[in-house]
Amino acid sequence: MEHPLDFPAWNALISRNKNLSEGNERVKYFHEEVAPFVGMSELSPDEFELLYYLIPLKRRMVIIISKEIEIPKQWTLTEHIKALQMVYTQDAPPGNASAEIIQLQNKDVPQMLDLTAITHPGPFLKRTIEFGNYEGIFENGNLISMAGERMHPGQYVEISAVCTHPDHLGKGYASQLIQSQVRRIKASSGVPFLHVKDDNLPAIGLYKKLGFEVRKQMNIYVFRKD
Repeated sequence: MEHPLDFPAWNALISRNKNLSEGNERVKYFHEEVAPFVGMSELSPDEFELLYYLIPLKRRMVIIISKEIEIPKQWTLTEHIKALQMVYTQDAPPGNASAEIIQLQNKDVPQMLDLTAITHPGPFLKRTIEFGNYEGIFENGNLISMAGERMHPGQYVEISAVCTHPDHLGKGYASQLIQSQVRRIKASSGVPFLHVKDDNLPAIGLYKKLGFEVRKQMNIYVFRKD
């Protein structure tokens, strides 16, 4: 695995997300309230055992990786999800949002947690906002749509937590927020990318329409220390 996106968590934890990294030189992971992702230098049985003794009982961990791996038997594997990794390949889109896009702050975290609990875009925790650059759309003081950044492996920046309240679907809010994220990332010489379950055809179609192309099939392993 030579490309930084083949094992994005590891390459983020040793580069632009060092400030959120815990663990040691061989096994690194995010704080439990930031994200469940873990990275390892070699993915060896010794490193899985080292991780086992570093984290508390019942903690859930997630590995996103391009190849299929085997999770050692001391762990409880709860999910193996097939996903697509998509990379933005176009010029930055024009800034033509019809909705007012607001930079989200710590005071907005309770509403962000409520929205992600309803929509299930992927892991979003109390401190996930520390990845940076979360934006949202409000109506009558209520957060109804949001998107932000997550892992930063080298020059690549992951767009994540893209979600819209079910009562406000079909208004183009997700597209406007994704395009806003893309403009921000491209302006700082980054390359936007994202992950989507490979059976989520509506989302895949939207991302392709917005300028993302499939780079690779990915494996998401969710496992727990019991």
